[in-house]
Amino acid sequence: MAGEPRIEHLVTSGTFSLDGGTWEVDNNVWLIGDDDEVVVIDAAHDAEAIVAAVGDRRLSAVVCTHAHDDHVNAAPEVADRTGAPILLHPDDQVLWKMTHPNRRPDRAVADGERIEVAGTFLRVLHTPGHAPGAVCLYAPGLGALFSGDTLFAGGPGATGRSYSDFGAIIGSIGDRLLTLPGETAVYPGHGDTTTIAAEAPHLEEWAARGW
Repeated sequence: MAGEPRIEHLVTSGTFSLDGGTWEVDNNVWLIGDDDEVVVIDAAHDAEAIVAAVGDRRLSAVVCTHAHDDHVNAAPEVADRTGAPILLHPDDQVLWKMTHPNRRPDRAVADGERIEVAGTFLRVLHTPGHAPGAVCLYAPGLGALFSGDTLFAGGPGATGRSYSDFGAIIGSIGDRLLTLPGETAVYPGHGDTTTIAAEAPHLEEWAARGW
């Protein structure tokens, strides 16, 4: 028996660089699967740790919520070591090429697409703003949203750097995420888990404050 699908969590550490600056960051790496197969969301910093977390299971995909370097810097090595394809929304190719100019993602993902794993699925939600090709992954069977850097506990992702747009991220959160069931757990790319219900009352406040 493969067991029920479940969510596993790994924290990796490294740096994020863009627009001439570099910052130390801790990233959440999420694994969704069972005892036989798994999907990795955001292969960040430490390929060795991610491959160890996958173990002897089949890695069916490395899904990138967006292509900032701290979310994709370990993706090619993880893919090469496991045979898994790298999935990225095409609108983030410009950011991907900054980190991996000689390696393309293996496949594009599209809004509304279903990524099947371990008897459940992740639905791709295109949520531009933090990055033009940012996506979130909604797993209704698990009551979970993997929000990348679009939505955090306490606010939206940053939009003060190249290729980001504050109005777009507020629209994405309001139209695509806060319409999900309130009990949906939100698993972001950095920091603590939250819920849709906890964040929904604050959208107008965020919009008014400009972040």
